[in-house]
Amino acid sequence: MTPEEFFAESPLGWTVFSRVEDILDGFGTFAVRVTKSQVAFRRKRVFALLWMPGKWLARPAAEVVLSVALGRRDGSERFKEVAHPTGNQWIHHLEIRTPDDLDREVIGWLREAADRAS
Repeated sequence: MTPEEFFAESPLGWTVFSRVEDILDGFGTFAVRVTKSQVAFRRKRVFALLWMPGKWLARPAAEVVLSVALGRRDGSERFKEVAHPTGNQWIHHLEIRTPDDLDREVIGWLREAADRAS
């Protein structure tokens, strides 16, 4: 599956994917892997994911979620949820409602996550 196919029914999802990809292009090389549930951005390991809760939930709060893997818990109230799957990794879930949500703060988190995954 390609990113185009994954986001075929979501113009917002495609726009967000394209914007995240453009942001990450400025940080160096990375790979994109698409599964039926998400689009993953990775270097040595996955550092960011885009997914659409509507594929799994009846009434999602947002059409697109950006999940960012950091080596620390960030206390920003912007995150819908923060998971701590391993001792040194926190996954921060950010609901994206418009492309403008991908602001300087989010770019900083993406840079931090990408650098950590190198």
